[in-house]
Amino acid sequence: MTIDAPLDARPAVPSAPANSLLNAPILPTLLKLALPNAIAMVGTTLVAVFETSYIGRLGTEPLAGIALVFPFVMLTQMMSAGAMGGGVSSAISRAIGAGERDRAATLALHAAMIGACAGIFFTAVMLMFGRTFYTLLGGSGGVLEQAMQYSHVLFSGAISIWLVNTLASVVRGTGDMRIPSVTLIGTALVQITVGGALGLGLFGLPKLGMGGVAAGQLTAFTLGALFLAWYLLSGRSRLTLKLKGFTFQRAMFFDILKVGAVSCLSPLQTVLTVLIFTKILAGYGTEILAGYGMGSRLEFLLTPISFAFGVASVPMVGMAIGAGLVTRARQVAWTAGLAAGITVGAIGLIVAAKPALWVSLFTSDPGVTAAAHSYFTWAGPAFAFFGIGACLYFSSQGAAKVGGPVMAGTARLLIVGGGGWLLASAGAPAWQMFALVGVAMVVYGLGTALSVRLTRWGK
Repeated sequence: MTIDAPLDARPAVPSAPANSLLNAPILPTLLKLALPNAIAMVGTTLVAVFETSYIGRLGTEPLAGIALVFPFVMLTQMMSAGAMGGGVSSAISRAIGAGERDRAATLALHAAMIGACAGIFFTAVMLMFGRTFYTLLGGSGGVLEQAMQYSHVLFSGAISIWLVNTLASVVRGTGDMRIPSVTLIGTALVQITVGGALGLGLFGLPKLGMGGVAAGQLTAFTLGALFLAWYLLSGRSRLTLKLKGFTFQRAMFFDILKVGAVSCLSPLQTVLTVLIFTKILAGYGTEILAGYGMGSRLEFLLTPISFAFGVASVPMVGMAIGAGLVTRARQVAWTAGLAAGITVGAIGLIVAAKPALWVSLFTSDPGVTAAAHSYFTWAGPAFAFFGIGACLYFSSQGAAKVGGPVMAGTARLLIVGGGGWLLASAGAPAWQMFALVGVAMVVYGLGTALSVRLTRWGK
């Protein structure tokens, strides 16, 4: 890989209103774009809390059942919103930065087709093989049946999840973070209300159990997809979709998929990392596994911070690349990565110094508490590197150069999987396993940063 030559001497395209991202101050603009995303992620977190509460009231078997389905729900969301969604935002923002608005509008229609096809694919796979997947994860009996009730309803409408996240990515590619965030918050509120009402039988409605909770999510995302489609077709957005005269163009699909398809490897790596390490730690006993669960739960809540900064950087980087302003694109990426690293890292250092601030919210069991304290002591200081790596992954999507960050994610997976297996085979204590997680985060962050530094950006 080589360091790119300066291309900023190329004349920039005259700024249209949406292209103010080409010359606005970087940090204030980044923070302005990141804030709506962060608020939307709070809504997503509330959904997880409420949905878990509803399912908990249904009983122990439903709680165990949702644990089987959750990795696949997470995979669907991460692929559609962060991976393929990043490819969509990247292609559209690069077209706008180059002054090619008609191309951007055509790209948006191709993106919608990709999202629809991906949703149908997820539906087919999960309806045919869902039971097999959950059985391989250890599901059986009543737990497996509860998982299937939720899975059948949710994944029958996976196209809605994909279309919401794809169309939201189209809007984000124009530099508008407000409408996608408002849509996701509205979707969260509908999901909480409808899922609770149908799952628990509130307001005189029939009690549908796990299927009802899943129906809440399906209803919410269907409404969200319809709203975003209307918004893009109505002429109210910065990019208007025009169905008349539309023709299929292979190059448009390639422009999106060259980033989105490769990016889809990243959520697969993330899910595999969690599943493999959880399987390894299960051999250390319930207390150690539960302690790790406390730590991984905080990691899950910190991920939206990196997502907020990273997704905000995609249109800024993409438009700069489209306009030939490579130096500015890199400045945006480094600024976003540093902001995410500082924010996530500060939280990591706090819980490393005072683990009880987090752990005491969930348990007072001395064994679980001790394991969680050990995890945060060894892994907490490395959270900053995770934040940097996750954010730069999104920035690299904006530049259509995502290969390096994906390889860094592969390195993290190999360290956790291979290193964890070797340590467990040697009878290593749990603290060494937790230290391994921290090392893997450092490698991921530094590897991603190095790839951004060395990879040529721009044409």
